[in-house]
Amino acid sequence: MRTVTIDIINERVLGLLKGLEKLMLIRLRDEVDPLDSDVDWQSFKGAMGKQSIDSVDESLEQLRSDWS
Repeated sequence: MRTVTIDIINERVLGLLKGLEKLMLIRLRDEVDPLDSDVDWQSFKGAMGKQSIDSVDESLEQLRSDWS
């Protein structure tokens, strides 16, 4: 089985896709847009302290060297 994502431009095509699903050629799934979730992203504001780019680069280099 292979999964592909399509953007429906014309709603009439949905009827065609449902017909293919009835023939058991495809399966339609409703996907939730991650941007439409009920997560209160504002609650995460300030969760991490600000770091200089040099500090972040040093941390990344350290992590990378630990995995090599």
